[in-house]
Amino acid sequence: MKVLVNSGPWLAVPPPGYGGIENVVATLIPALRERGVEVVLASVGSSAVEVDELLAVYDDGMFAELQKPYNQVTGVAHAHQARVAAELRARDDIDLVHDHVEVVGPAVLAALDGPPVLHTLHWDLRKHPAFYGAFPRSIAVNGVSRSQLVRAPEALRAASLGAVHLATPLAAGPPPRVRRDEHVVVMGRVCALKGQHVAARICQKLGLPLVLAGPVCGRNTAAELDAVAQDPYHPLSSHPDVRYHLDQVAPYLDGDLARWVGGVEGEERDRLYASARAALFPIQWDEPGGTAVVEALALGVPPVGLRRGCLPELIDHGRTGFLADTEEELAEWLLRAGEIDPEECRAEARRRFSPSVMAERYLALYERVLAARQA
Repeated sequence: MKVLVNSGPWLAVPPPGYGGIENVVATLIPALRERGVEVVLASVGSSAVEVDELLAVYDDGMFAELQKPYNQVTGVAHAHQARVAAELRARDDIDLVHDHVEVVGPAVLAALDGPPVLHTLHWDLRKHPAFYGAFPRSIAVNGVSRSQLVRAPEALRAASLGAVHLATPLAAGPPPRVRRDEHVVVMGRVCALKGQHVAARICQKLGLPLVLAGPVCGRNTAAELDAVAQDPYHPLSSHPDVRYHLDQVAPYLDGDLARWVGGVEGEERDRLYASARAALFPIQWDEPGGTAVVEALALGVPPVGLRRGCLPELIDHGRTGFLADTEEELAEWLLRAGEIDPEECRAEARRRFSPSVMAERYLALYERVLAARQA
C-alpha cells in the first residue's frame, strides 16, 4: 500500500519543539513503514522523519505566518494543498490519502476525482459549523477520541469510522532513570484552555512545587515575552495566550515554588516529566486528544485531571490516575498521587498507546476506506 500522508505546511515532521499534529504524524509514519506501507509525506522541506518520498512547497514550517491577518496568510495552506492536488492528478500509484490539514484538506480533496481519503480530526469541532455541518460525503473521517465524536455535527458523525487514540514513542521504550521528586508538572502550550492558572492556584494552596512547561505563542523565555508585551505595535501584544500568561499565570510565578520553563523537548522534557510526583491536567475545555496524558502514563507519572473531554477514556480512575469534577477534588486527588503504581501506568501505555497499536488501528481504517471505494 502507498499512502500520501498530508501533514500540512505549518511545522516540520517531527517539529523542532511543540507541535501536536506533527508529533502524531511523526509517531505514526515509522510504525506504518515497519508494516510495509510506503509513505509519501506532504509537509515542509525541513521534515526529518524517514519516508519514501517528501513533497514540499516551503523549505521550513510556516507556523509564524498564522499570527498574521487572514488575507495575508490564507495562501499558505492553499499553496500546499494545490501541490498535493497536482501530485494526485499526475500519478496513479497513491492508494489512499491520510489527511491531517484542517478544513482546507478535505475541502480540496473532496473536489478531486482522486484516491480515497481518510481525514483525521485533531481539533475542536465547534470551530467550523458551516463546513462540518455539510461535510463532503466522499471523505471518511476518524476522531482522536470518542468524546470528540460525540460532540461532532451530524454530518461528521455520519462520515466517521470511529476514534483512534493518540500514541507516543515513549510507550515503546524504557523510561529515563530518574529520582522521583515532589514537583507537579503541567505540560503543554500555555493558554486558558489548559488551565495553568488553576494548577498554580492549587499548588500554591497545597504548598507543592509546580513546573509549567510549554511555550506561550511560540515564546519560551520571560525576556521574549517581555519584548512582545512592551511593544504595543507587536502583532502578538494583545494575543489571548500572551494576555492570559501575563495576567493570570505570571502573578503566581516566583521562580521557586512555581516556575515557567518554556518549551522543553527531548531528554530534558522526559526527565522533567518522569521525575514529577504527578502530571496535572486542570483543563478548561473538552480536550479531544490528550497527548500529554498519554506521555505521562508512558513515563510512569500519575495523571490527575478534571473529568472532561477525552480524559475519562485515557485515565482509569484509581488505577492509572485520578479524575475530579471540581477544583477542590483535584487538589485532594493530587495529594494522593503517590497511591498510583508507576508500573501500572507504563503497562497501560504499552498496551493502549504505543505507536504499533495506533498503526494497526489506522491500517484497519485504511482497509475499510479502500473496501468502501471498491464497493
